[in-house]
Amino acid sequence: MAEQETNPVINGSGNDGAAIDNGDPQVSVLAQYVKDLSVENPSAPSVFQWEEQAALDVQFNIQVENFAEGVHEVVLKIDVSARSSQGVHFVVDLSYGGLFGLRNVPDEALGPFMLIEAPRLLFPFARQVVADAVSSAGFPPLLLDPIDFGAAYMAQLQAAQEATGEAGGEAAADQPPQADEPTDA
Repeated sequence: MAEQETNPVINGSGNDGAAIDNGDPQVSVLAQYVKDLSVENPSAPSVFQWEEQAALDVQFNIQVENFAEGVHEVVLKIDVSARSSQGVHFVVDLSYGGLFGLRNVPDEALGPFMLIEAPRLLFPFARQVVADAVSSAGFPPLLLDPIDFGAAYMAQLQAAQEATGEAGGEAAADQPPQADEPTDA
């Protein structure tokens, strides 16, 4: 039986799994978790007799906080409500968080990562939590459409530039939204 050679450095880590700091940007997901979840079915049991299709309203918000040196918490907040003329079918409020470890990430890339890439990584898991919550409330699972976090970031950047331009502060117009500001879309 032939022996296999092992490479001591695979994907930037040694055999012990510790990351090697060679100056390149490094990002890792340290944890993912449900920070807060609320599911309301205020019209039960009569809601299950209603024939009118509910209109869905889906809102999201991104909050970023510097948790520790090189560690940032990103919270993707998703609010879903289903309503018709007969009343509220259900309401789901989810705050789904992730801890991200970052090393050697340039300051100009921090905002785009925290407001685009981190939520993009969290979204599939948050989407599953929402689907399970709606199903547990007695309704068919709700599969949220993907969210274009890049477009939301660019819209926020453009709005910030327009607001700065209107205020007369042209020097700050090129600044991207700060990663610790909530983002609504």
